[in-house]
Amino acid sequence: MLHWVNRFNICAFLDNHQYGSSHQTVECLAAAGACQVFSATENIFPQFSSFLANQNDWLFGHVNYDLKNEIDPLFSNHPDHIGFPDIIFFQPEIVLQLEQDRLCISSLTQDPASVFAEMTGLSIPGAHELSTIKLTPRIEKADYLEIIQKLKEHIRRGDCYEINFCQEFYAEEVSINPLQVYTALTRLSPNPFSCFYKLHQRYLLCASPERYLQKKNNRILSQPIKGTYPRNLTDAKADHELKTFLSNSEKDKSENVMVVDLVRNDLSRICREGSVKVEELFGIYSFPQVHQMISTISGELEAGMDLSRIIQASFPMGSMTGAPKRSVMELIEKYEKTKRGIYSGAVGYIRPDGDFDFNVVIRSILYHATNQYLCCLVGGGITFYSDPEQEYAECLLKAAAIRKVLEDPD
Repeated sequence: MLHWVNRFNICAFLDNHQYGSSHQTVECLAAAGACQVFSATENIFPQFSSFLANQNDWLFGHVNYDLKNEIDPLFSNHPDHIGFPDIIFFQPEIVLQLEQDRLCISSLTQDPASVFAEMTGLSIPGAHELSTIKLTPRIEKADYLEIIQKLKEHIRRGDCYEINFCQEFYAEEVSINPLQVYTALTRLSPNPFSCFYKLHQRYLLCASPERYLQKKNNRILSQPIKGTYPRNLTDAKADHELKTFLSNSEKDKSENVMVVDLVRNDLSRICREGSVKVEELFGIYSFPQVHQMISTISGELEAGMDLSRIIQASFPMGSMTGAPKRSVMELIEKYEKTKRGIYSGAVGYIRPDGDFDFNVVIRSILYHATNQYLCCLVGGGITFYSDPEQEYAECLLKAAAIRKVLEDPD
């Protein structure tokens, strides 16, 4: 599926890597080609609502972190070398759904049988050895440590309670095979909200473990992550101890509960009164690289809430901002050195019946094939009790799979 959709200039390949969950609806979903595309640079939300009102087919797409500037009177002036638009949604020519070894093909432009014949007859080229790509930090470690101290001072003064601070690692004048790099990344770190997303020369190679929002009927659900510990895959006892440490970590629980409260507040703006609830608090989940603390919040949507209004109420997601949202987004712009773009945004799909599912774009490689710029961004939640050295180590931990694929390929 992935090799076939990659032949199109616009495509999305979403894969949950067979993670068992009552919230998952499809094992693998792909969209190829675009019959029509929605994009806007101003007055975005009214236009998006009108677009959605006239659609009854599949839509795939993304929203950038910097869409925040349409929601609040904010700005983003940092450099952006990748250049994903703030919002894109496309009606695909072809949709592929894989579930329990059953492939369903829907096509507006080709006979599904011919699509299947093309896919099964596709000659997949052999993998070439990946080149070594050295990543350079946009913020030197000493400067990062100093910034964390400044953020802690903002917290001490009461400017905010928690802030998600991110840094960029980048490489210039590099040439990669995006599909091969994505395959290597998800082989090493097969997470449930992974995606290969292509808009002409721009690529998102994403191995995210986090869900932003899912809608089923009138039920909305969010699963923010706050709390990360490493795995020890060579020692089961030590690995279990690390999991227990995370479960008992007061720092991580304090971060997590602040984000949960923020998400509850966001959802209460679009849900029936009294329907928002925390289904799970401080759940500990293990992924190939890390243990994560994940909470689950849900609610029953008020009538007439389309995705445009839902995004305005809940975006950017609390796990990638902090609290209070507007104050921390101003501090993020002050202290970060790179425009986040699609990082901290969301990629996903809308079904013909209006249900949808979107990830949080983290643990990702961004690549622009024309200017040959590659980067990844990583960050973490900063509180008054944060230790700058430990926060820097957590960033490196979150980037470990990406750095392994790029800097030390097998």
